[in-house]
Amino acid sequence: MLTSAENSDSIPTPLVDRRLKICLLGYRSNPYSGGQGIYIHYLSKALVEAGHSVDVISGQPYPQLDERVNLIKLPSLNLFESKNHSLALRPKHLLSYTDFFEWFNMLTGGFPEPYTFGRRLIQYFENENPDYDIVHDNQSLCYGVLRLQEKGFPVIATIHHPITSDLEIELKNADSWKLRLLIRRWHSFLRMQKKVVPKLNHVVTVSEASRRDIASAFNIDASKISVVHNGIDTEVFKPLAEVERKPFRIMATASADAPLKGLDYLLKAIATLVPEYPELELLVLGKLKEDGETKKLIGNLKIEKYLRFVSGITTAEIVELYAEASLVVVPSIYEGFGLPAGEAMACGLPVISTDGGALPEVVGNCGIIVPTRNELAIANAIKELLGNTDRQIQLGCKARARILELFSWKIAAQNMVELYSCLAGIQETHDVLTND
Repeated sequence: MLTSAENSDSIPTPLVDRRLKICLLGYRSNPYSGGQGIYIHYLSKALVEAGHSVDVISGQPYPQLDERVNLIKLPSLNLFESKNHSLALRPKHLLSYTDFFEWFNMLTGGFPEPYTFGRRLIQYFENENPDYDIVHDNQSLCYGVLRLQEKGFPVIATIHHPITSDLEIELKNADSWKLRLLIRRWHSFLRMQKKVVPKLNHVVTVSEASRRDIASAFNIDASKISVVHNGIDTEVFKPLAEVERKPFRIMATASADAPLKGLDYLLKAIATLVPEYPELELLVLGKLKEDGETKKLIGNLKIEKYLRFVSGITTAEIVELYAEASLVVVPSIYEGFGLPAGEAMACGLPVISTDGGALPEVVGNCGIIVPTRNELAIANAIKELLGNTDRQIQLGCKARARILELFSWKIAAQNMVELYSCLAGIQETHDVLTND
């Protein structure tokens, strides 16, 4: 909310008719790195289509952007892409505290990218002195973003969901003190975020569920947090009438060995169903680690022949796979928004979703909602839909209509621009008063 004004009379009319100069920040923004990269891609595209000027400042891996969006690269050591990150340090890196810290922190089990991105960001602004109406951080929540706010830039930060939720779930699933120690070390960047977030003037998130959880996790008033829902690219994610559905194919998007995504519960549900449905096939958009716990679970359940993992494919290929599926399951324990659910719904598919986080906000009454961590409930819901083609069609049509009405990127951009314009107007008023 607009909390930086002294009172309601000082809040200017939103500058919605003005072409804004917008800077989006992403410490890693490749769409294959997760939802943050997808957010950068689609939000920046929707903003330029609305007539605004957009720069994206990003670390590696770099985003895939519309040609009308300007990319400003802040090269890092990109240690995740290195075959052996322990040997990635070069003599020139010893001359840079930021480079050395990034290498040493990761070498000791940390995740330094948000912090080091912030240091490079401040250096860029000091060297180039760019002029923006708004600087929008995409969940780096680093000291550098706070420094920009202190320097007088109108800053807003998106928090998709509090990473504290990921930490709690991973710790709960860890089976040894050594693993818990490594998990805590990896999430050590949370100490920085817990210092930065309460000091930010403006925070935006993607769902009401995330707003509540962020307020609790960072001990801030929920009224400080605005909500602008994510969008779905409904021109890309759409039904393909020419593709024949496979009546026993189920689809899911889930990172194997990421407890937050709840894939284990779906796998257990499949194991209970295959005796009755031997034609069943589960296609998972995600990569299976050969030495991971999920691989072991699949072996123990003896369901290897019913599973297929697919990764590294194009969006068009993903849409075609959706078109071949009869239903989609989202087994997540927690989602700040739930892009996989929204994309499947946009493709006209019936969705079975847990009630984790914001998923009920996205799915609404256009799918079947089941409790988290409940393989029996997932299995019963799958069974209900497999035996009822009319119900599948009904839910799929309702799902597509819901996404078109509520969750397009055009709507998301309009709502974000209104928020930007208010914040930019407040800053202009503040500058005028200060100069006077």
